[in-house]
Amino acid sequence: MRIQPGPLLRRAWVGCCALVALWAPGAAATAAPPAPSPEAERLAFTQRYRALQHGGIVRAANSSITCRTRVAAPQTSASPSAAASPTATPSCADAREGRTAVNDDFDMFYIDVDRDPNTYNSSRGEVRLPPGARVSYARLYWGGNLRVGEQKPPKDNGRVLIAEPGGAYKEVLADSVVGHRVTRDADAFQASADVTELVRSSGSGLYTVAQVNVAMGRSTAGAWGGWTLMVAYENPAEPLRHLAMWDGFDTLSTGLDTLLTGGEQRIRLTGAALPERARGTVGLVAYDGDRGRAGDSLTVSTGRGPAVALGDAANPRDDVLNSTISQPGAVVAGRTPAYTNTLGYDSDVLELDDEIRRGGDQLTFRLVSQRDAAWVGALFVAVDAKP
Repeated sequence: MRIQPGPLLRRAWVGCCALVALWAPGAAATAAPPAPSPEAERLAFTQRYRALQHGGIVRAANSSITCRTRVAAPQTSASPSAAASPTATPSCADAREGRTAVNDDFDMFYIDVDRDPNTYNSSRGEVRLPPGARVSYARLYWGGNLRVGEQKPPKDNGRVLIAEPGGAYKEVLADSVVGHRVTRDADAFQASADVTELVRSSGSGLYTVAQVNVAMGRSTAGAWGGWTLMVAYENPAEPLRHLAMWDGFDTLSTGLDTLLTGGEQRIRLTGAALPERARGTVGLVAYDGDRGRAGDSLTVSTGRGPAVALGDAANPRDDVLNSTISQPGAVVAGRTPAYTNTLGYDSDVLELDDEIRRGGDQLTFRLVSQRDAAWVGALFVAVDAKP
């Protein structure tokens, strides 16, 4: 992975699997010819980070594309008007405010908040570190659909721009294999990179991420995409916790395009004894979940008792992939824009409380999609190691 300072508007990038040091401001670019990051159709979920320390995990996130115009359904003389139908698609403004709506109901267009004519999409999210925290690891995830009304070239999948609070854009290049899978309806990808040094030196505040390689327009699959910045930190004032991050890339579809039986993903944290009355949080990144279509669930098991479905006021237990960017029980407001319905992008944090109060010798998460052709990209957990 490489981060380069300045706007850097060239379309090519240096791709590599090896981890490369974060560039300091003013560093000179190499003369090596650029090449795309390596890609694979499916990336099995693997543990990216693990620590036992006093501290936790926070994250910033936002979508990169939103609705522009509602697409009206064809009307006949025998059919009721859209205005009279109780299930009519809401306006774009109402959808952004949280009304039940899905991305394939709209013509979708880029979010662009930075007023920079050289970027075609940009959005902001806030990292909130507690006082006294020191960043121990930070990773940026970005992804979306390349085929909607237009087809975006995949050569830019492994490249994105990030600006720290008050800073200028720096180019980030994927430092591991990019997940990129083409199905009958979608052309989906996710990339990621280690940005620990940038976040460690910059701390809390609004981070801007731009040039996520997503397509605009309308299709039956819909346009979707966004980014999530996960940050693990140490803080001696907080409880001792097991911290872990996993990532991969695969579809949760139960149709012919899936490589998984049953449309599910299992992720397990082993070697972590959980005390009774333990508490914690779990965070999830997923793509193309549709609000109002039941059948998506995230369950947790500790090895003691049956698995329990997770959910809260922002994420129903049977529709957890419902196009939200949320903290426990509420949509995250500290971002620009702060749309309630992100129309196909989920970056959610849910509490682990009663579900793990008996303790146990493991944490097993199971994400299932019965209805949506959703994609899963990353998961993190922060859970108490002592009562």
